[in-house]
Amino acid sequence: MNFKMVANLLGRSLCVEAIFLLPAIAVSLYFGEAQSARALALSFAATALTGGLMIALRPKKKNFYAREGFVTVAIAWLVISLFGALPFYISREIPSFIDCLFETISGFTTTGASILTDVESLSRGLLYWRSFTHWLGGMGVLVFLLALLPSTKGSGQSVFLLRAESPGPDVDKLVPRMHNSAKILYGIYIGMTLLEMLFLRLGGMPLFDTVTITFGTAGTGGFAIRSSSIAEYSAYLQSVVTIFMVLFSINFNIYFLLLGRRFRQAVKNEELWAFLGLLGGSILLISLNTRGFYQSFFESLHHAAFQAASVMTTTGFATVDFNLWPEFSKCILLLLMVVGACAGSTGGGIKVARLLLIVKSMHVGLRRMISPRLVRPVRMDGKPVAEETLHGINLYMSAYFAILAISLLFVSFNDFGLETSISSVFACLNNIGPGFGVTGPMGSYASFSGFTKLILCADMLIGRLEILPILLLFIPSVWKRT
Repeated sequence: MNFKMVANLLGRSLCVEAIFLLPAIAVSLYFGEAQSARALALSFAATALTGGLMIALRPKKKNFYAREGFVTVAIAWLVISLFGALPFYISREIPSFIDCLFETISGFTTTGASILTDVESLSRGLLYWRSFTHWLGGMGVLVFLLALLPSTKGSGQSVFLLRAESPGPDVDKLVPRMHNSAKILYGIYIGMTLLEMLFLRLGGMPLFDTVTITFGTAGTGGFAIRSSSIAEYSAYLQSVVTIFMVLFSINFNIYFLLLGRRFRQAVKNEELWAFLGLLGGSILLISLNTRGFYQSFFESLHHAAFQAASVMTTTGFATVDFNLWPEFSKCILLLLMVVGACAGSTGGGIKVARLLLIVKSMHVGLRRMISPRLVRPVRMDGKPVAEETLHGINLYMSAYFAILAISLLFVSFNDFGLETSISSVFACLNNIGPGFGVTGPMGSYASFSGFTKLILCADMLIGRLEILPILLLFIPSVWKRT
């Protein structure tokens, strides 16, 4: 393990975080919030100083391999969450540090689970920072770092960092250099963010609301600045958010193909059509099932589209309290929590690509049972899938269900009922945010014990980083010096 190289990258990540605290300070000063401005300024100083000291540990060796990549990403997300929680704690707007950490991890992992029972009581500066953590965490802090600072030639750190932080069963280069791939990803991300802001402003949404809601949509996070989430906005604004939740949950490689006018290749993407098909079918079923709850089928369709998109894209915004919907609709939403968005997007969940490959593997496996000598590889988009990728999916799914079971046992000690316990673990592990029961769209995680909140914090980090980077921290051989 190249510890100095890892420390150097962690220091750079903290410096990036410190820079992004500056706009939040400006927001606090603009609204005359002296206490939050002071808290943010102190947090900036602590983060920048620590980051600078870590960067000063210049590594002599530039070697950087897969284990350094996974360890760097896992520790970086823990560190930026700890420092990102400081503004909430120093300001005392959230008195408990565990609650501050829960809120911050929920932000960076784009989960959107909250311990706040009165969101409006938070100062504007901290509301901005809270929502911005979604935007920064959506694409990834280290991906942003790679987009700004190319790695040392031949070190290999770019490919290992991008693969460790990007969601999905595999990461492909958009262009030959990973540095340029990161720049393209963030270019698309920023462009789509600005486009959503434009459409929201055209609908009359206030500027502060526009910025914070867009951050939550782009990162598919779901932090709103009102306790009612998106319910108080117009149908037009809700529809804009619905569309962009879906757009940000599609694999960004498809946008790259479209920009390069490779339309045929983009349209043939199997994951895209599976994602849209599952989402469309769910919307139709929920619309029919909740028809009696609303005055017209159009209204039922509107809310069904928003909530199905919000859950499947793992955003977590709400226009209505879907806690009150029939069991059939709630069951569909629970299944969508597990499925999640597309690989290579800002969304969470298992990912549609993984589920497609699991189904295809099952089909090939059944065919081989009938014809043992059959040689037929699993294919995706017409290309054979490497056995290494399939092995990685099996490892991921085994770890996923093991963590799900263990987390559920711990959360059940709170005695909030099976519906609350199961949905809370699903919501945090899949980075959705709201669940059912106590943690429904109009509820919060405030009533959970401190220990349970830490378990759910771990679930959020594990879910965002696709499990393996966090688990590797507990393998002794990973920490051996090189």
